[in-house]
Amino acid sequence: MSLSRPPSEVLADVVIVDYGLGNLRSATRGLERAGASVTITDDPDDFAAADGIVLPGVGAFREGMENAGPYRDALADAAARGQPVFGICLGMQMLLTSSEEADHAGEGEVVGLDFVPGRNVRFAEGQTVPHMGWNELSVERDHPLVSGVDPAEAPAREGPGGGSVDDEYAYFVHSYYAVPDDDEAVVATTDHGRTFPAVIANDDGTVFGTQFHPEKSGETGLTILRNFVDICYTQ
Repeated sequence: MSLSRPPSEVLADVVIVDYGLGNLRSATRGLERAGASVTITDDPDDFAAADGIVLPGVGAFREGMENAGPYRDALADAAARGQPVFGICLGMQMLLTSSEEADHAGEGEVVGLDFVPGRNVRFAEGQTVPHMGWNELSVERDHPLVSGVDPAEAPAREGPGGGSVDDEYAYFVHSYYAVPDDDEAVVATTDHGRTFPAVIANDDGTVFGTQFHPEKSGETGLTILRNFVDICYTQ
C-alpha cells in the first residue's frame, strides 16, 4: 500500500528525543509525511520551543529509563505545561510508573516517568512472546490521537487529514503491555490472547502513547501521526 504524499506546508514543529534507543529515521520520515518539521535532539533545552515532543523507543525498560534520565525533568515540565508528549512502543511504556521487565531480569525496581500511573506486565505463559505483527485496533473512548481533531480546529491540508483508526490494523513488537491504574487512561485496545491497551493517555489528554509503531503501520500509522501533528497545531 502506498502512503499519501505529504502536505506542501509545515503544520507543526516537533522534536524527537534522541536518548539512544529510538527508531529515529523511520519516525522522522513518518512525521514529515504527516506535516511536521522534525528536529532530532539530545538537548532538553530544545523541548520548550517545540509544538510537540516524541519519545520513541525500542529495547528494555531499565535501559530506556537510564538513558532518558537527563530528560526526565524537561519532559515533566513539558507535561505540566500541556505540551503534547507522544511515547511510541517502549516510549509509551516509559510513560507509566514501573515495569515487571526489570524484576523479570533480576534488576529490581525501575521508576518510569509516571505521567500515566500504572505498571507494564509481561504476557502470560502460553502466549507468544514477543507479540509481533499486525493487530486490529478497537477505540474505547474519544481522543484526538485516534479520532481526529475537530475539523473546525484542524489545519487545512492537501490530501486526506487524520481521523479515526477504529477497526484498523497496526504493527506491534513487544513482550510487555501497559496496565494503567485508571481504566480511563485506556484509549484503544487490541488482543493477543488477552485484551490490552494499544493507546493510553493521561488525565489531561496531552501525554499519550501507542504500544504499536505508527511509523511501521502504513496508512493507519500515518493517520495517527497526522492526528498528532494536528494536536500539536491546535494546542
